[in-house]
Amino acid sequence: MKIISKFILYSVLLCFTFSCKSEIIQKEKQPNILFIAVDDLKTELGIYGNSVIQTPNLDKLASVGTAFANHYVQIPTCGASRQSLLTGLRPRTVVQLDNNITAIETSNKPEGETPESFIHHLKRNGYYTVGIGKISHSADGLVYGYNDMPSNKRELPHSWDEILFDSGKWKTGWNSFFAYADGENRQSMKNQVKPYEAGNVEDDGYPDGLTTKMALSSLKRLKEKDKPFFLGVGYFKPHLPFNSPKKYWDLYNRDSIKISKNPNIPKNINLKSLHASGEFNRYALGDEIATLKHRVSDEYAKKLIHGYYACVSYVDEQIGLLIKEVEALGLEENTVIVVWGDHGWHLGDQQVWGKHTIFEEALNSTLVIKVPGLKSSGKTNKTVVETVDIYPTLLELCGIEAPYNLDGRSLVGLMDNSKPRQKDVAYSYFKNGISLRTERYRLTKYFRQGEPTIELYDYLNDPFETINIASENAETVNKLMPLLEAGNTGLYN
Repeated sequence: MKIISKFILYSVLLCFTFSCKSEIIQKEKQPNILFIAVDDLKTELGIYGNSVIQTPNLDKLASVGTAFANHYVQIPTCGASRQSLLTGLRPRTVVQLDNNITAIETSNKPEGETPESFIHHLKRNGYYTVGIGKISHSADGLVYGYNDMPSNKRELPHSWDEILFDSGKWKTGWNSFFAYADGENRQSMKNQVKPYEAGNVEDDGYPDGLTTKMALSSLKRLKEKDKPFFLGVGYFKPHLPFNSPKKYWDLYNRDSIKISKNPNIPKNINLKSLHASGEFNRYALGDEIATLKHRVSDEYAKKLIHGYYACVSYVDEQIGLLIKEVEALGLEENTVIVVWGDHGWHLGDQQVWGKHTIFEEALNSTLVIKVPGLKSSGKTNKTVVETVDIYPTLLELCGIEAPYNLDGRSLVGLMDNSKPRQKDVAYSYFKNGISLRTERYRLTKYFRQGEPTIELYDYLNDPFETINIASENAETVNKLMPLLEAGNTGLYN
């Protein structure tokens, strides 16, 4: 009886230690974390209702976890979005919208009292941290230019116990990021390449396959550690170029692929709200040029979407291999798995190919979280949430206090239904603008010359953002504007 009493007392103490207000089964040990960052992964997955794309592993993960359908990034560009993830903060200055913001703000700093990232904070609190691939902006975590050889300077100098990458035949991280199956890359070919490729290679014939091999090996090593681990794995695809092994292209019949439900420029907007697909057009051997003056053909649009889908299926397979290894190693019962897309991507939506707008397609991205012992799993959650919510979520799951006031709020209460949210909003920033997303509306304010500077979209009546209705809905704009202004963190003051 004394043994039983001590066990009960210990369990109660554990509940308080881990802020045990939810239905999550807490363990004696802090949970491991497998964090998977996927470049340009929008919500084009089976779990979000796309019946054509083939993502069985992500669908299965969502069936035992929580998929957030209305997850929005702070900034629709890779580096700045990841900086908000890492810090749990919305941007305060215009420079924090820059792709290189992590290198600017973090790489040259000595270790201080404030952690440089949530990974750094986990490390300080007993976690062994390993990063593989693109977690911050850099393809391999080191600071250097696209055409340069790697430096020894880390983007996150204090976050990682180990930072690993296998660049294979491409020799550098940035070459690997823009890799083609023959060992060339966009830089080496001086942009004289197509924006897609179906390579006659196995999975490790492209860099993401090599990343998976390294991650599988790391999981085996990490199991033997006497402390919990954080393993960050960053996949490149489906970022341009849409290159993947041919077998993933062969999963699709192109006739079944549909073009965007809104391939035209929205009515009542200024073209400054969009862009001319410059990143996409850098691939000089593309079949057609995308512009805001005319759409690409439906045939070419389907080919490009086919390529994007093939890349997503390729990464889905890599994620499946990681999950299977977690299970095979007996780590499943104490490992939190997070899959996060760093932003969305216009697949011809609003006549744009790329990210870099504050429209829905560029901001809405994948977020799936699987927590061991969660009873209310397997449902798609439609609450509006933000990337900055991930930092406090992981801290709550690990029983660690936040090091400073974070902009986000933990998602644990949403995942176990213990704390439903009311009137949630998400803030995003880019193109001299702030965008506010509520359950029904998107209100965007641009700080620029060129009218209109206010845009309002009603997703109940116009789910694909075809028309800006701000001018005829002044009452709704006036009601939402104070909420939008509350998200102006000083960026445009």
